[in-house]
Amino acid sequence: MRFPSLNRRMLSLLAVLIPLAALFIYVAMRSGPLTPIPVTVTLVETRSITPALFGIGTVEARYTYKIGPTVAGRVKRVDVQVGDRVRAGQLLGEMDPVDFDDRIASLRAGLKRAEAAALTVKAQVQEALARKTYADAQARRYEHLMQTRLVSEEMAGAKKQECDAADAGFAAARSSLEAANQTSASLRADRDGLITQRANLQLIAPVNGLVTSRGADPGTTVIAGQLVVEVIDPTSLWINVRFDQLRVSGLIAGLSVRIALRSQDGHELGGRVFRLEPLADAVTEETLAKVVFDALPEPLPPVGELAEVTVALSGLPVAPVVPNASLQRVEGRMGIWLIQNNTLRFAPVKVGATDLDGLVQILDGIQVGERVVVYSRRALTARSRVQVVEHLAGVSP
Repeated sequence: MRFPSLNRRMLSLLAVLIPLAALFIYVAMRSGPLTPIPVTVTLVETRSITPALFGIGTVEARYTYKIGPTVAGRVKRVDVQVGDRVRAGQLLGEMDPVDFDDRIASLRAGLKRAEAAALTVKAQVQEALARKTYADAQARRYEHLMQTRLVSEEMAGAKKQECDAADAGFAAARSSLEAANQTSASLRADRDGLITQRANLQLIAPVNGLVTSRGADPGTTVIAGQLVVEVIDPTSLWINVRFDQLRVSGLIAGLSVRIALRSQDGHELGGRVFRLEPLADAVTEETLAKVVFDALPEPLPPVGELAEVTVALSGLPVAPVVPNASLQRVEGRMGIWLIQNNTLRFAPVKVGATDLDGLVQILDGIQVGERVVVYSRRALTARSRVQVVEHLAGVSP
């Protein structure tokens, strides 16, 4: 009989396979895909949160003065360096006048000649006026004598002709005087214009400020309006900040802010929102705002330094809140994984405001007191087995 031999072999094989299968199931349940996923949980609670905005900005000067010549020329000298403090009216540099002084001297000489010529013409006008007055009197006298038959009509006519000639001479002299005055006025205007242009060759500080840039050195040829020296008003420093457009609801001018400059090693400064810019950045989808300091920091931060700005908005009414880390997007829906009777359920929610402590308001979808998953080792599904733990390695508590 062979049956007893077969039974012994089968039993021996089963004795080996059954422990192996049990070991496999144990390993699969503990370290394989069927192992419970470690998760951390929290309870939904009601709380009033104070939403806040966080933005990154750069330090800028509200008033910047780009000082340069009004005409093309060559830089003669620059008397200041970057970082120098200057006073209003201080001479910062000068352009090479080239032939400006000679042209002004030539116009002054021409103006003197024109004024002398005008004086001569003015004397001629006075002489012509005297001749005209005498000729008028003679013409009237001879007209009266002709009526009494004491002089001939020809003599009266001659006097009348002399009177007309005197009138014409006087008119011509007046025209010459007007032309001479116009010539003097034109030369005077040309002279004053050149003097003004000559004065514009001097680069003058318009305000008390700080030199931030030198655009040209002595000997450099520049065009009209080109920057030679840039001066800013250091008391007008502000921060150009960018905020996410999705979170700017409630942001208005006048709100208090906290400013952390990169150079201040975490030290926060007070400030306020000065204004919201009417134009937003359509590419980055950010709203721009200007923030001013309550008191200027010492030392002054360099223009262009990065700053972190936090704006505290108005407090919101009490509502259910959860950590924003618990929000997940599943199949295009925003929601939260709930643990109910040791099983998982995905609950779509309507999200409200968020604060900088990581809490987010839930307007609809969950109830106070429910257990929600905050962190998980792997992505969850409705069939996932979970194990609640106090803390996950590598995740901040």
